[in-house]
Amino acid sequence: MRHYSLLAIIFIAIYIMKTLQGGSMALELTDTNYVATIEQTDVALFIDFYSPTCGPCHEVFPLLDILETYFGHRACICKVDVTQNPKLAKKYDIQSVPFCVSIGEDKMIKDYELGAASIERYIAMIEKAIGNKGFFRRLFG
Repeated sequence: MRHYSLLAIIFIAIYIMKTLQGGSMALELTDTNYVATIEQTDVALFIDFYSPTCGPCHEVFPLLDILETYFGHRACICKVDVTQNPKLAKKYDIQSVPFCVSIGEDKMIKDYELGAASIERYIAMIEKAIGNKGFFRRLFG
C-alpha cells in the first residue's frame, strides 16, 4: 500500500507541473485525422471519448497528461470530442461518456472503461495494450 502512496505523490507532482504549464498534451483525434494517425502510430493507443459538457469527463482530462508523461513514447494518449466527431463516436458505438479504450500495436481493442476511473485503472489498461506488466506492477504487483 505504501508503494501506491508513493505512486500517487509522483502523479500529483506531475499533474501540478503540467497544470502550471497549461494546455493538454493528449492528441486530439478527429473524424478527419483518425485513420492517418492510427496508420502512422506504431505504439499502443489510449483514447478518451468525451463531451465538453460532461462533468465526469473533466475529471479524466488531468489524468491524460499524467498518462502521457508516465508512458512517454510507449503509448499515444488521445482524446475525441464526440460532439464534434460523430463518425468516430459511431465507429466505437459511444453511447455514454467518458468512455476510454486501449488499443494495442496490432490495432485491436485490448480493454475499455465506461465512466471516470482511477489513474491506476487507466495505467493497467495501457499496460495491457502494450503487452507488459509495467515498471510499478513488476516491482510491487
